[in-house]
Amino acid sequence: MKAWHLIGANQPLQRVEPEDPQPGSGQVVVDVRAAGLCHSDVGFLDGTLTPMLPKLPIIPGHEVAGVVAAIGPDVDGFDVGERVVIALSEAGAPGWSSDGGFADKCLAPAEGLIKLPEQISFAQAATATDAGQTAYSAVMGAGELRAGERVGVIGLGGLGLTGACIAVLAGAEVYAAEPKHDVWDLAKERGVIDIVDDVSALAPLQLDMILDFAGFGSTTAGAISAVRMNGRVIQVGLGLNEATIPTAKLVLKEVTLRGARGGHPGHLEAVLAHMAAGELTIHTETIAFDDIPEAIERLRTGNVTGRLVAETP
Repeated sequence: MKAWHLIGANQPLQRVEPEDPQPGSGQVVVDVRAAGLCHSDVGFLDGTLTPMLPKLPIIPGHEVAGVVAAIGPDVDGFDVGERVVIALSEAGAPGWSSDGGFADKCLAPAEGLIKLPEQISFAQAATATDAGQTAYSAVMGAGELRAGERVGVIGLGGLGLTGACIAVLAGAEVYAAEPKHDVWDLAKERGVIDIVDDVSALAPLQLDMILDFAGFGSTTAGAISAVRMNGRVIQVGLGLNEATIPTAKLVLKEVTLRGARGGHPGHLEAVLAHMAAGELTIHTETIAFDDIPEAIERLRTGNVTGRLVAETP
């Protein structure tokens, strides 16, 4: 099969042709039909997140949807040819804890597979695994959003725009901070009431919760300063690994600062249910398998609206 290998930090992806994976007990091989790209992939390449990987080289790609190609022993409930998506779970994820979806085939534990309804495309399903469930986990899980609350979203990239949509679906009044004006109209079409360049401009709104999908340090600090007394700041983005925050405001305003990630049971299923009902569509741009390295560079420079997905016919 063909695949892209990550061999180390600050090294370009390498095109390789490893042997097809073979399923062991409890495992399934998936023919990859769509593999989403994420800013985490930038972090793997530039060294920010490389220490989190269990091995090198590794095949990246943690947003994977496709068709069951082979089934190992002790697997029940799946048949060859079934449409599936590989869930990110607390036990691990392709592209993080094992070889991922930047390849023709991907090996996955059967317990991590979810059957994919026909009305959901492979590209949408791939983005649901990360942009969808991570955003859902932030808004509805860590954020514990209640209908009628006023919410701010920092960063309208693939995760932030999806998080804004989920908050709108949940009955929130949603505002955003995003310096790239070319995404403003799209966000407003999806229910965001108003958008500003910097989170500091949201302070007069006295928002109940601000979700930071950027994570560049200054955004975290700005969220703590802008949220209301006893408000909540949910940290999702990892643009940088560290942040300097205004601890006096954190303490005196009694702000709750909480981290959020994907991989929690039931969250991907909730996103897929919204998709199947026609309530949620994640903004995507599809690319070819050979374009993955160039597309990751586009992510690095911020030249992307929504999510990028590599499709295999």
